[in-house]
Amino acid sequence: MFAARAVWSPRTRTHLLRHLLNVGIKSSVVPSCHMSFIGDLGYNIGLLAKEMIEKVKSPDLAILTNRSKTLFEFKELESLESCLVATDQDIGGKSTAQFTLSKNNKGLFHGTLCTEVPRDGETEYSGYCTLKTKQMYRSFNRKIQHDLSPFNMFKMRVRGDGRSYMINLLTESYFSNNKDDMWNYFLFTKGGPYWQDVTIPFSKFFLSHRGRIQDRQAFADLERVNAIAITMADGINGDFALEIDHISVDFDPTHKEEFAYELYERNPRPKQKKR
Repeated sequence: MFAARAVWSPRTRTHLLRHLLNVGIKSSVVPSCHMSFIGDLGYNIGLLAKEMIEKVKSPDLAILTNRSKTLFEFKELESLESCLVATDQDIGGKSTAQFTLSKNNKGLFHGTLCTEVPRDGETEYSGYCTLKTKQMYRSFNRKIQHDLSPFNMFKMRVRGDGRSYMINLLTESYFSNNKDDMWNYFLFTKGGPYWQDVTIPFSKFFLSHRGRIQDRQAFADLERVNAIAITMADGINGDFALEIDHISVDFDPTHKEEFAYELYERNPRPKQKKR
């Protein structure tokens, strides 16, 4: 009887988690001598309680019924805050870029590409602009990662300017020497007033390291995708503009290709002749 009474109902768990959330938020008000440690601890406890509430109230079961999932949808100013822009100005270049809201209330990645190399005696190449989704974090500084393994198609709805872009998948790596690895594929846009629905199989993405395509290819770890980026670096000076409606993933049961590129074996052993 006692064990049966000790089982909490979903409603009781929800009230308890809400109480923990309030405690976590209130605990951030502490004396200044303990503000750094206890304040951060209370903030993280509040985030953890909020995550538990969301998990209890709305578990992620959509993947069991839907074959597609929208990752990012740009319709208002708040949705643009999930992305950041980087250019070659970080290395002394002169390219400029912005991510703003278009007249159609869609995300607009636009700017000016300049391939002029900085005269610092070290930089050899220049001319890039990148739009990248921000790395989000859970409580206690845990990374929020996208699990795209149930899907095999990358999809976008864009309206371009006829220039070529690069789509990048940034994944979590186990080793520090692989932190600059990313998987890329080309985005060829059509000029004109019409929207373009882009579908790219994940099997087409190839591995690169610091901008160099690797001879030894590998399939992307879709279970731990940290961020998605779009890069303009086609080597043509001038203005560019890419209007983005949404970024999503999809599962196509008719697509059977596992990987589009050859996989080489490192240090293969010579085959022994049969006697």
